[in-house]
Amino acid sequence: MDQIATRPFRNDDYNACLSIFDGNVPKFFSPDERVEFAQFLDSIGSSTNLYLVLTLSDCIVACGGLSIGPDPRTASLCWGMVDPVWHRQGLGTRLTIERLKLARSSAEVAEVVLATSQHTSPFYERHGFRVVNITPNGFTAGLDRYDMMLRLV
Repeated sequence: MDQIATRPFRNDDYNACLSIFDGNVPKFFSPDERVEFAQFLDSIGSSTNLYLVLTLSDCIVACGGLSIGPDPRTASLCWGMVDPVWHRQGLGTRLTIERLKLARSSAEVAEVVLATSQHTSPFYERHGFRVVNITPNGFTAGLDRYDMMLRLV
């Protein structure tokens, strides 16, 4: 995976990121979340949201963000996803590590939170996150919401 490059999201990445989202529906995302994701991508240039893409030969194979909210001590991993063709190849780990590096580069961030499903919560547990709340059907029917947290300090 040495040929995988990480870079910030650009406006011309919009359709490729939406395509990755679509490939992860319905197992990892509800179809209803697509509008919210598109709005998130539209807001990247005008917000504190940082969004990264992983590329292979200039083709986007994964994307994911880090958002620092009103409390600068808490950052959120958001909208992380890997093209289904590349699942289980280490790209999710690479994307998570890159986003955690961004969080650690801010002297104020003390914890990172995320909302994910039962399908990916074990992945994040391997990266040190712990479950703080579970909401059955929290995203949609059959897609539970797992709120997770990782302390950086």
